[in-house]
Amino acid sequence: MFVLVAMKDLLEIQPWKFKEDLVDTVTNELNKKLANKVIYNVGLLIVLFDITHIGDANIFPGKGSCHVNVEFRFVVFRPFVDEVLVGKVRSCSQEGIYVSLGFGDEGSMFDDIFVPADCLPHPHRFDSSEQLWVWEYQTGDDSVDMFIDLEERIRFRVIEETFVDCTPLPPEPAGRDSASTASAAAAAAQTQHDEDRRIPYSLTASISEPGLGILTWWTS
Repeated sequence: MFVLVAMKDLLEIQPWKFKEDLVDTVTNELNKKLANKVIYNVGLLIVLFDITHIGDANIFPGKGSCHVNVEFRFVVFRPFVDEVLVGKVRSCSQEGIYVSLGFGDEGSMFDDIFVPADCLPHPHRFDSSEQLWVWEYQTGDDSVDMFIDLEERIRFRVIEETFVDCTPLPPEPAGRDSASTASAAAAAAQTQHDEDRRIPYSLTASISEPGLGILTWWTS
């Protein structure tokens, strides 16, 4: 579920932090800058693991702060395909169920896990009155309704990961007439809205195999 990734960065340290311990300052700055960020094709950065090298501090002309090249390793959340994890049911829709996975001492959550309807146990149905999915568990000639309730702990298998490049697009070149400018501004606003809704990193999962699904299904 977690991997260590070697990274390097150029940190800017403000003058009022010069009196602090350099390692502590670098640690705090790296966590503040990178924790809870998604890096394309890397994963969700969680917390600094260790610092492997701190270069010489440089002060550039016209600036009071110093700049330090740092090499370090970060703990990254990136489950491998076919890994089995346990999370909680966050919500349900006719498309499938959404799962949250918690980790860390501060209650960090990863909410972008989706189980499509065709990856639920068969046979199943969506109960429109309860807005929940139901596994129609067969017991001989009869069946028992096994509801997938919200906030229930659920075991799932990762079947796919998706990264989306959310780098902002460059602005349109200037020099257009007012009508074109207004149209371009509206298009840019819509594009920005669409970009804000994009999910940089998400997982697709399945609970269609024996042993997967709501934990209480297999303990009662």
